[in-house]
Amino acid sequence: MAARRPYVRVKYPPPNNLDIKINTLIILVMESGAHIRLILWKAAKAVEKVDRRSIARTGLKLTDFQIMEVLLHKGPLPINTIAGKVLLTSGSMTAAVNRLVRKGHVERVQDPSDGRCFHVHLTANGRRIIQRAYNGHSQNLELIAGVLTAAERQELVRLLKKLGRGAEQMA
Repeated sequence: MAARRPYVRVKYPPPNNLDIKINTLIILVMESGAHIRLILWKAAKAVEKVDRRSIARTGLKLTDFQIMEVLLHKGPLPINTIAGKVLLTSGSMTAAVNRLVRKGHVERVQDPSDGRCFHVHLTANGRRIIQRAYNGHSQNLELIAGVLTAAERQELVRLLKKLGRGAEQMA
């Protein structure tokens, strides 16, 4: 037979100073670095879920979309520069570019000043595909951000940049 726990009598309602201490403790826990990281992670996962679904509806693979989006906005770039922007290893990047070349979405152009370097260019067909896909995708992203006012968007961007710079300095 299990031992019974002693009965503890609690005075209700608790004294006001206890309310203040509990509320202060809740606020301190909610503002901790761990809690901020958790909220940031959950928000990022929710946005990423919508983001991936939106990209899937374009008919492009995620990495293909990312590479073509970089080329759309930045113009022709060396393969290793694109890899750094889309966070792919050189092997994965080579496979993705080969796939996009086979589909006729991009082409490799040798750098005239350095024959060892190739720049990746969107083809006319690739540009048409990514422009249409990106337009639809950006509308979906706008729906996500639509819950924020213009001032909240500016504040969020400012704070996220500040948090990112602080973390980079520690890395």
